Amino acid sequence: MNLQAQIQSLIDDAPQDGITPQLVAAIAPALTKIAQKLRFTQYYIVQNPEYDWVLTTLNNLNNPKLQKQVIYAYPTLQDVSTTSGVGLDPQMIAAPIGVMEILFQIMALEPVDSIIFFDTPGTTSNAVEIQRSQVQDVIERLLQQNRGSSDIPPDIA
Repeated sequence: MNLQAQIQSLIDDAPQDGITPQLVAAIAPALTKIAQKLRFTQYYIVQNPEYDWVLTTLNNLNNPKLQKQVIYAYPTLQDVSTTSGVGLDPQMIAAPIGVMEILFQIMALEPVDSIIFFDTPGTTSNAVEIQRSQVQDVIERLLQQNRGSSDIPPDIA
């Protein structure tokens, strides 16, 4: 599914409360700009039986007290099984998720610092890290620019 179709799906699936679909449409250009840095429109995310995305804690080699929580996004199902250990745990599954939904969801995933998108099938050496704070900053700037010309509440971001 292309990016525009993914955006429309997010708008269609949003709560019809008079604000959320409008908000999704307003932040779509920011999410699209970030998504265009990636090679694929869909990635596989490892999930537990409750469909929660699986977090990985990374430690800084120079300072083990520094940690960050990441989610890995794989370009193919084969990449998931060869690099994540999903095959070792029958409780875990890998689900294909559109990149726009991933970027939209990262804003609400408080414990997550970044999503690591592996952009070359067969290897984990070529990755793009998208930080949650980066997504939030881009959206906040976009909303500030559009605040005067829209009906979006000022405290939404």
